[in-house]
Amino acid sequence: MQLGASIAVGDLGAGPAAMRDYAQAAEGLGFDYLVAPDHVLGIDPAKIAPGQRGSNATAYHDPFVLFGFLAGVTKKIGFAAGVLILAQRQAALVAKQAASLDALCEGRFRLGVGVGWNEVEFQGLGMDFHTRGVRSAEQVRFMQALWARDGITFKGKYHALTDGGINPRPKSGKVPVWFGGHAEQTLTRVAKYGDGFMPNRWPPGDEVLKIFERLRGMIKAAGRKPEDVGLEVWVSPGKGTPDDWRKEVAFWKKAGCSHVLAHTTFTSAIHERIKGKTYDDHLKAITQYRDAVRDLL
Repeated sequence: MQLGASIAVGDLGAGPAAMRDYAQAAEGLGFDYLVAPDHVLGIDPAKIAPGQRGSNATAYHDPFVLFGFLAGVTKKIGFAAGVLILAQRQAALVAKQAASLDALCEGRFRLGVGVGWNEVEFQGLGMDFHTRGVRSAEQVRFMQALWARDGITFKGKYHALTDGGINPRPKSGKVPVWFGGHAEQTLTRVAKYGDGFMPNRWPPGDEVLKIFERLRGMIKAAGRKPEDVGLEVWVSPGKGTPDDWRKEVAFWKKAGCSHVLAHTTFTSAIHERIKGKTYDDHLKAITQYRDAVRDLL
């Protein structure tokens, strides 16, 4: 089971030194991969509703730019978008960016994708917010075709291409696509097209075990092998004790998860961000977490 760490751009600062130092430190600690979120646009913080997220007061790097930079200053640590809002972008452009990054980091990148929730971003990027789910599913199939072959002809409801292709393509013929989200449609897309599933809503317990088992059945029904589809969950170094962390990681490993992300800023009904916001606070948090669970991975 791989252990990842989030990159808190909003806390650490957007400059190159902080990004480089944190990535190199995580690699030195033995983390397997780094995750960065994606937001192109944010809401005016003066107009944001209580409890609403998505303010433009927080810095977010474009994941392709960030990971392209980090690929040049690290040696083996992996990268994952967690998650890229695919439907607010042109699919062919994302396929090109992902393939270029795959070449520059030599296959260390996973493309996590989601449908998004912030209509402001879709408005600013000129994309239809209301068709984002079905378009996203077709986008993945379009990108997978572009990665697999030099030239393709593709005809879908939202995408069409006649004898076109991208160069470079991934050496493996694919960039791993992992779906985020929790809707039934997401499970269907994972089963049919996904290389992995990255939910963050469910705590350890019977409910999530039943969902994972149902997903495995859907994968088999789609003519695929469940072991070929990864599972990633998010955990909180800012919540609980080292004993709590060990129990949670042991649960996720037994549940068949392939990846666990130690996220230092994500907050939800079951997650808590760390108390501090400095570079040292984040590095201390992931160091303590790694030390506590390393023998369980």
